[in-house]
Amino acid sequence: MAKQVWKPGTMVYPAPAAMVSVADAEGNTNIITAAWTGNICSDPPMAYVSIRPERFSYHMVEETGCFVINLTTKKLARATDYCGVRSGRNEDKWKAAGLTPEPADFVKAPLIRECPVNIECQITGQIDLGSHTMFIGKVLAVHVDEAYMDKNGRFDLTASGLMAYAHGEYLELGKRIGTFGFSVRKKSAGKKPAVRRRK
Repeated sequence: MAKQVWKPGTMVYPAPAAMVSVADAEGNTNIITAAWTGNICSDPPMAYVSIRPERFSYHMVEETGCFVINLTTKKLARATDYCGVRSGRNEDKWKAAGLTPEPADFVKAPLIRECPVNIECQITGQIDLGSHTMFIGKVLAVHVDEAYMDKNGRFDLTASGLMAYAHGEYLELGKRIGTFGFSVRKKSAGKKPAVRRRK
């Protein structure tokens, strides 16, 4: 298989298509769409978001030291894109995108009611990397929509129609092709059929 060699670039795809909600010290809020966000530690649970200093949300994150990662779905595709191409300097993106802010339990930034998962993060550090600053956050709470709890009390996130981002396109996540550890999991042997003997 022939491959082309390209100059260095950001090519880790697919990436999340998350809406990150923020607030400033005066209580003003905004939403920024981010593909550069994700988990970085499980114990303690930590996540990050990388934001350009020139973005309107940047000063808000620095002022209050927090952010909320809101996972998105195919139903929220338009709102997700809108919040990524419009600036909160010029308009109220909550109203324009038809989204509803809800108070968080531990941070000043609001949750987005329409998203199936909201992750409250308190910033513990930031790294200026060049074009972007990475804000590292400790996860203080995770909110999940009860509509996606199955009959066994398990949260079925895949039923929400999750969305991802790759090369400028929004993609709906589709068919399950395996579960964690399936490549090494032993198949259950089952019981051998009983053998009838002739009398």
